[in-house]
Amino acid sequence: MTSTQRIAFLKGHGTENDFVIVPDPDGRLDLPAAAVARICDRRAGVGGDGLLRVVRSAAHPEARAMAGEAEWFMDYRNGDGSIAEMCGNGVRVFARYLLHAGLAEAGDVAIATRAGIRRVHVAKSGEVTVSMGRAVLPEEGVVVEVGGRSWPARNVSMGNPHAVAFVADLAHAGELREPPPFHPAGVYPDGVNVEFVVDRGPRHVAMRVHERGSGETRSCGTGACAVAVAAARRDGLDPAATGAPVTYTVDVPGGSLAITELPDGTVEMTGPAVIVAEGAFDAEWLAGALAG
Repeated sequence: MTSTQRIAFLKGHGTENDFVIVPDPDGRLDLPAAAVARICDRRAGVGGDGLLRVVRSAAHPEARAMAGEAEWFMDYRNGDGSIAEMCGNGVRVFARYLLHAGLAEAGDVAIATRAGIRRVHVAKSGEVTVSMGRAVLPEEGVVVEVGGRSWPARNVSMGNPHAVAFVADLAHAGELREPPPFHPAGVYPDGVNVEFVVDRGPRHVAMRVHERGSGETRSCGTGACAVAVAAARRDGLDPAATGAPVTYTVDVPGGSLAITELPDGTVEMTGPAVIVAEGAFDAEWLAGALAG
């Protein structure tokens, strides 16, 4: 990278889960974990819960096999620079960026992710609906502990791992700066997103979340999906058995998401996605970040 090279970025959020968006259509920009962490630093960098690198699927080795179905690949990184399989709020913001940049039109768009292809519907109103795939509910769960309290947590995978604990008060989750301890540790060898959930009304819950690699965030799309499915099973609702879709409203600190599980097991998430700003990294600063 030369001192005159301009590297653009944007900021966006979905229910206040915020991201730095880095357009890199030809996959030429190498972003090591340390550089991503510096970019996402809220005091020394741009600031964000994570980073979305926008790459053509054909230009990325992890996405080439999906290029025939999805032109664009969401290379998602957590705020600490680690790689994650999926991010539900991130994929909504990613789709909103494609519309903003003229790379897609309002309507249906397919996006490649490390968890597979996600089908997205972008409404002109700003609402984005994502087909998040099917939830997997392994039988083995964990016990989560915070501040001397403990709760059983339901194991749910939305392409990434979640532990869903129903609690009496969201304050019981504590500060959530560090990963909540859980056991047995072998259930999630690579770490886990932990959701704490309370009831707000019929098919209406609220949650807080510790996202692995990011800490507590204002929202987590895959987490909201995991919570809705776990709540439905707790409430005795299974669309595969009844043939009727089930929708839960999931409140997060940054807003609300509507989560629908269909009879075929597909989970759909609907919520807002906003592009906030755009600019360019200072070339010298970015070169230092890339150099570690």
